[in-house]
Amino acid sequence: MRVLSRIDVLARFGKALADPTRAAILMELRAGPAFPADMAADIGVSRQVLSNHLACLRDCGLVRAEPDRRRVRYQLSDDRLAHALDDLLGTILTIEPVCTCNEPDCPQDRAPVSPAESDSVEVLL
Repeated sequence: MRVLSRIDVLARFGKALADPTRAAILMELRAGPAFPADMAADIGVSRQVLSNHLACLRDCGLVRAEPDRRRVRYQLSDDRLAHALDDLLGTILTIEPVCTCNEPDCPQDRAPVSPAESDSVEVLL
């Protein structure tokens, strides 16, 4: 087993988040364990593409595979990762209402959404 420095660990985490498909997988697994076929359908990628990204996430130490009868179920390697992802989103993103219409009862003109409640946000730069 190789001992990694804190910088190496952060670099691995950055590599995992650098790809939109891997980030989507982590967001899916944030809600709980899932099977690759289901994740591929939810994310909108082929099973082969998903498999390649899961291999990368396993190598980064962020997900683990658990046999479940004839299938393999994936989950975050540590439950604290889900909380860390929520914290990261909450720290980095400023979320504003998307709607710019002036209608008083517009359903989109509600309080800003917490990053933990939505996987789609608008970032104002």
